[in-house]
Amino acid sequence: MENLLARLKRPTGPVNAVLDTDTYNEIDDQYALAYFVNSPEIITPQAVYAAPFSASFAPTPADGMDQSYAEIQNILNLCGRTVPSYKGSLTYLPDENTPVDSPAARDLIARALASEGPLYVLAIGAITNVASAILLEPKIIDKIVVVFLGGHAHFWPPHGEFNMSQDVAAGRVVFGSGVPLIQLPCMGVVSHLTTTEPELRHHLKGVSPLADYLYEYTCKKAVEDGGNTAWSRVIWDISTIAWLLGENYVRDSIIPAPIPSYDQGYIHDPNRHPMKVAYYVNRDAIFADLFNKIGRR
Repeated sequence: MENLLARLKRPTGPVNAVLDTDTYNEIDDQYALAYFVNSPEIITPQAVYAAPFSASFAPTPADGMDQSYAEIQNILNLCGRTVPSYKGSLTYLPDENTPVDSPAARDLIARALASEGPLYVLAIGAITNVASAILLEPKIIDKIVVVFLGGHAHFWPPHGEFNMSQDVAAGRVVFGSGVPLIQLPCMGVVSHLTTTEPELRHHLKGVSPLADYLYEYTCKKAVEDGGNTAWSRVIWDISTIAWLLGENYVRDSIIPAPIPSYDQGYIHDPNRHPMKVAYYVNRDAIFADLFNKIGRR
């Protein structure tokens, strides 16, 4: 228990980290990937994994994963960064005991076992790849720290948050494994990380090819979703990187780990192992840091 609590403490210096992302699902993943590779004061990027997702433009998890893998290459190219990237699961977990093997899961296992210090796993999509790696090699539980953007605030009424609801079985594996886990809940916590067209235009337009791409893509997605007049866009995936930056950016507390339920809520048990959950994000500080880093030529 003492070892688990120690590993839940926020790091104070640079860490090795991987990013697991459904990059093509929404625009927020692209910001998070750019933030991930442009925060060298705290993150040494080790790898990027394509997570599965399904939507109207990605009929199967495999389609979503393949599109995400292609978008990872696009963003890394715009950032001028070279980071190893791997394809992830072609399906969600069939049940809570059966992993879905993939290059991403295998790379995570290899990097975790070879790591001298904790490997931080920043997960901003369905957590299938991470759960599969844990099921394939449970020893990595003692080698990694998972920072997961998924699920809503624990006081929020049961409702299907996208990342968690895509693969509830994977969420139950991770939340039940005893791995050091920091959760960034969506609605009620990191839903405060919104931005608007005037703000993006002021900070990003004309600054760099990457900044222009993010500005134009965000505006396009907002209009497609009905934002023809005034709109704001939540960019919540960046919270996983912000958590590493310090308490001024994200504040959290220790709680007994709940069990994600198949009805899109949580089952609470005070006797379960501890984890951390964020309860506050400093919206202005996070976006100021993000815009500064995206704006670097």
